[in-house]
Amino acid sequence: MQCDRRVFLLGLLGLGACSGPVETASLPDFSNFLTGDAVLHSIEQGADMLTNRRRLTGQPWETARLIQGLEFLSVELPNGPRWNILLPMAQIAVPGTRREWREAFGIAANARAQEVIDSLSVVRNAFAARSLNGAVDALRPPLFTPGGQETLNRLGDPPALRRTTRALVDARMELWSAQDMNRN
Repeated sequence: MQCDRRVFLLGLLGLGACSGPVETASLPDFSNFLTGDAVLHSIEQGADMLTNRRRLTGQPWETARLIQGLEFLSVELPNGPRWNILLPMAQIAVPGTRREWREAFGIAANARAQEVIDSLSVVRNAFAARSLNGAVDALRPPLFTPGGQETLNRLGDPPALRRTTRALVDARMELWSAQDMNRN
């Protein structure tokens, strides 16, 4: 019996070694805008933005911030050590919708989340500096297709992301439920 357990554990270690490095990502600090827990903030903000899409229309920098949060969540939720207990459904549902927003905004399917986050930070900083050309330049192929002005247009008039919206609203509900349980 003891030998069987060791073989089982060695097998699990072998599987872990085959999976390769875990993708990680972090969000930039927007001049103290992002305070507290980045996951909780991204869920709350994302659910609010997606259910009030008028806030995004004509404001590509806000859509860029939304996508940054989504990219961060798609990596952090399945890999962060506490989310499998606190947000077990969200850790599956949110990353499961990644394809939807990536296709909607022309983000390369194989792009690393941090690449996307960093590029969108350049877009947001360019808008803050009132540099439309800087924003357009930050949205280059192959990371963004078609890239440039067309991607910026998509950010300014985002489509409805139904699956992503549902996943974020459900994640927010799951978060509220977990917070209520911790208070009791």
